[in-house]
Amino acid sequence: MKKILPFFSYLFHPIFIPLLGTVFYVLLEAKYFTLLQYLLLFLQIIIITFLLPIAFFYLLRTFGKIENVMLSGISQRKIPLLLQLMLFAVLIQKSITIDRFPSLYFFFLGGLLSTIFTFLLLYAKFKASIHMIGISSLTVFIIGLSIHNQINTINTVAFFVIMNGAVASSRLYMEAHSNKELLVGFLCGLIPQTALLYFWL
Repeated sequence: MKKILPFFSYLFHPIFIPLLGTVFYVLLEAKYFTLLQYLLLFLQIIIITFLLPIAFFYLLRTFGKIENVMLSGISQRKIPLLLQLMLFAVLIQKSITIDRFPSLYFFFLGGLLSTIFTFLLLYAKFKASIHMIGISSLTVFIIGLSIHNQINTINTVAFFVIMNGAVASSRLYMEAHSNKELLVGFLCGLIPQTALLYFWL
């Protein structure tokens, strides 16, 4: 089992969470879009939250600012988190707007708030788990979508609740975080998403 645990850190790496959230949005809510609208939505998400961060990652690694995709050091996290703040801000202002994709807008707004909290914690020399932020945010969003659309997703929700534990165990096994860092990361993802449910449920 211990040999399998690192797999969960890569499977639910934070860079995949925006795309996964969009996939569940399309599956559970976006029923009236055309194929072209689906393609444009996914294209925007892939470019802004996946391809651009990867390009910046290789650029930062070339200049010796970061060592690996797990961003193990506090100093290595500041530039990537600032980049994520800017990209999320652009996304919710220009693409995933509240009038076009209301629930998805609040998912990304919650992600923006979580990123702000995580960035501010760096100045307190505290490294909250970004993996836990991502998986807990996604779990709350899926629960919100199922309630909003009155769809029974109990098996999916149960799976992601288990995945929260699997990701936490993975980060502990890889000695990437302490229990406290995992808990704070979990809360940083959970609280904004839960609070924002009030505006779209």
